[in-house]
Amino acid sequence: MAPNCVKGAMTKSIEAAPLIFPFPTPPEKGEAIEVAPGILWARIPLPFRLDHVNVYFIDDGDGWAVVDTGIDDENARMAWNALLSGPLAGRRLTRLIVTHMHPDHIGLAGWLTEKFDIPLLTSQTAYIECLNLSLAPGKLQAPVYRDFYLRNGLDEATTALIATMGHDYLGMVAPLPPTFERLVAGDELAIGGRKFEVLAGDGHAPEQLMLFCRDEKLFLAADQVLVKISPNVSVAAMSPRGDPLGLYLRSLRALKADLPADGLVLPGHQLPFYGLHERASELMAHHEARCEALRQACEEKPHRPAELLTVMFTRKLDPHQMGFAFSELLAHVNYMLARGELRWAERTAGPARLTAAA
Repeated sequence: MAPNCVKGAMTKSIEAAPLIFPFPTPPEKGEAIEVAPGILWARIPLPFRLDHVNVYFIDDGDGWAVVDTGIDDENARMAWNALLSGPLAGRRLTRLIVTHMHPDHIGLAGWLTEKFDIPLLTSQTAYIECLNLSLAPGKLQAPVYRDFYLRNGLDEATTALIATMGHDYLGMVAPLPPTFERLVAGDELAIGGRKFEVLAGDGHAPEQLMLFCRDEKLFLAADQVLVKISPNVSVAAMSPRGDPLGLYLRSLRALKADLPADGLVLPGHQLPFYGLHERASELMAHHEARCEALRQACEEKPHRPAELLTVMFTRKLDPHQMGFAFSELLAHVNYMLARGELRWAERTAGPARLTAAA
């Protein structure tokens, strides 16, 4: 064991119980915690309210397979250098697995693959979506994106902030490598002496990859199941009528049906935990409660979508948070429209209003 690696308890089978935290103290910068034999957990800092992303290192014979990266900024690179000279010193990196397209997970993929001459393994969706943004960094300020916010009732000033400052984080990505190895749901991935099933979820990110070692009940959940927050589930401007919340809830139901209740969950943020089924149920109930709050508000009187922001989010939001919040609100609206729980009221001047279905 390298000197900066804090050894933790071994993975074990337990009776299904609500949210047990076997590692209540997260690793410090430059340190790692062994969460199962040959699996290390570390954190890379983020400059946001959610101030970290989890990365994992899986024993891969003569080196470490890496899962996720952090964004591309100076603090993240410094954290990586501390890990490389500390708990990872003396062994090479063998390959990089990226779970999804968001910058906090793929941001340093190009830097790591070039620095260590290792392959990038990810979904085709993650690679192409990230490459698309990298090749056209100004696309989020195009009229179609601006109109997406305005026609749903957001004011000009807030729209301008979201279109500029609100999407800055999407540029925190090093240039991707020119090639990648595609992972698809249903694949089996051998890492060291373990076999991982490749799973895919949706709603938070399209074709988000997860890894499950059935023999040891180890579940690398990416951002699909987080312990104290709900992952952002947003409608994209390029697919304004999409139903990401419906897809997300379907993914949670599938995880409950396919995975055991007593596995160790290794999420993309916050703490590892036991209690997958309980947490999936809590997340589903959370979104249903939000839908009910929106229904009650629209039953009282018709609302433009933007007017419903305070129903779902009561605290003040900065531009970064506002972009996420507004798109998540629309995810709930689209979900309820698709199920006939809301409908568009008779059109008057300005953006259309929503009302509860009779």
